[in-house]
Amino acid sequence: MRNGFHSIHHRLFLLFLFCMSSILLIVSLLYYNRTTVQLHEKISDLSQKNVAQTAGLFTLLYKGYDALSKSLSNNFEMIRLLNETTDEPAVAFINEQTITNIIGSIFYSRDDLVGIHVITDKGKIYNYGNYMNVVDPDYKTEDWYKQLRASSGKMVWLGVYEHSLIDQVEDSPVFAFGRQIFDLNEHKPIGIVLYETNPQPVLDALDNLKLGAHSQVYLMSQDGRFVSSATDPSPVVENLPSLQTAEDVMVQQEPDRLIVASKLSFSGWWVMSITPDKDLNVELIEMKRYLLIVISILIIVSTLIAFIVSRSISSPLKKMIREMRQVEVGNFRGMVNVSSYQEINILVASFNRMVRRIEELIERVKLSSVSEKNAELHALQSQVNPHFLYNTLDMIYWMLDEEGNEQLGELVLSLSSMFRYSSQWEDGAEVTLEEELEQIGHYLKIISIRLEGRLVIVTDIDEQWLPIRVPKMTVQPVIENAVKHGLESLGRQGILKVYTREEGNILKLIVEDNGNGMDEGQLQRLHDSLEGGSPKEAGKSGIGLQNLHRRLQHMFGETYGLQIQSFPGVGTQVAILLPINVEGDTLT
Repeated sequence: MRNGFHSIHHRLFLLFLFCMSSILLIVSLLYYNRTTVQLHEKISDLSQKNVAQTAGLFTLLYKGYDALSKSLSNNFEMIRLLNETTDEPAVAFINEQTITNIIGSIFYSRDDLVGIHVITDKGKIYNYGNYMNVVDPDYKTEDWYKQLRASSGKMVWLGVYEHSLIDQVEDSPVFAFGRQIFDLNEHKPIGIVLYETNPQPVLDALDNLKLGAHSQVYLMSQDGRFVSSATDPSPVVENLPSLQTAEDVMVQQEPDRLIVASKLSFSGWWVMSITPDKDLNVELIEMKRYLLIVISILIIVSTLIAFIVSRSISSPLKKMIREMRQVEVGNFRGMVNVSSYQEINILVASFNRMVRRIEELIERVKLSSVSEKNAELHALQSQVNPHFLYNTLDMIYWMLDEEGNEQLGELVLSLSSMFRYSSQWEDGAEVTLEEELEQIGHYLKIISIRLEGRLVIVTDIDEQWLPIRVPKMTVQPVIENAVKHGLESLGRQGILKVYTREEGNILKLIVEDNGNGMDEGQLQRLHDSLEGGSPKEAGKSGIGLQNLHRRLQHMFGETYGLQIQSFPGVGTQVAILLPINVEGDTLT
């Protein structure tokens, strides 16, 4: 693991990944901070426009309610009837009916009215609503009554309540407001009028101010009274900012909330929105989640890119290291083929040139040892000629001993040609295949006479292979072994075939007999002797073949030599593998 960490692949991978991830995180952080600032500025601007619009809605509501309240307080007939006193019951009843009719006409002029209540200073109460009214007997002790009594004739907004302030039967939510009723002649208050309307227009106007689900909105009077919806709790005054009367709109961003307030155009009232930070940051939270997903994907992509880039640099170097290890064990045939960055391509090209140069130097060293190989070939050849000479002389001896023969002249002539051929090594150990076959003809003539017609010789050599260069005395040891060990003791007609077969760039010169053959043990010992066993282990029959196999490999390489197949009772086939080299139009 430690060595892997110190590899150039892992180092480059970690470096690229760290750089790309750092840049990605820094850019994402800067983008997030900038977006946060822009979003807060956008929310502040939107809040100012929203509160200004809401203030306009409340101004319209105020004007409508103010006109509604003045329809009674400025009604001269009703004020006259409220001030009139009489001891006549009929007159008093008519006056009360008239006042009720006036209130009823106003009640039915609007659809949002829940109830209208007129209370005189003398304790007289006139009600008009949806149901039969049951007046709260303790209404004078309630704050709303005190606020209306303390007002100086201007309309007072009391707020939104869960039920009627004075009617114990009316339990639906109401928005209450009212004002004092003045005697216009004497300029003194004679009572109050309380209006209770459907609170939905006020609540809708307040909801229009909300920026989020948890926003709280308030109407605040100049003396600190709050008008809010029935669902929002009253705020803690100490936690609210001081409203500057000189400013019409105020925006205050606190760590955990946003406060937006606007001064209404009537009576110094303020409309205020308090939005917690969790509502303001909904978009930021979504954007943060989106950024996390994008960053995760980009980090994965960065990891992949870092891996590909680091591998594109390290992979050619690893290939070159593998080839260097092959060079260490002596293999100079491999070449590094890569297509990478310019510097690496130059390095690989230099390495390939160095390996080729080393291979050329090794070839020169091999050429310098040719003389030593030639000396060894002569030493091997010296083991072949005496062996054949002794056998031939022994045969002539027995023929002369028995009886004279006309074939003796031909036999001696063939023997003389063979001696002359085998003794001439001045020009080297290579001859043409044609010269070798001519020499084999003399040898086969001797063999035919020796076996007295028990041997049939079949040759099939294509003339195109006659110019091929072969080592001298290549075919004779093979034929000698075939005759001596396979055909000489055969109790039937012997057949000896000599023919050629082309396989790719290899020419096979095949000597095949139908003799006794060899079993697996004998064949294996012969193969072992060819692969490097000592001549003693191979026996007398393997000495000539072993020498021939070594001569062929010395001259042409490890690919060439002898291939032997044999089956008991069937025969033996020995293939001499020779190279086919084409230079121009001449086979050499």
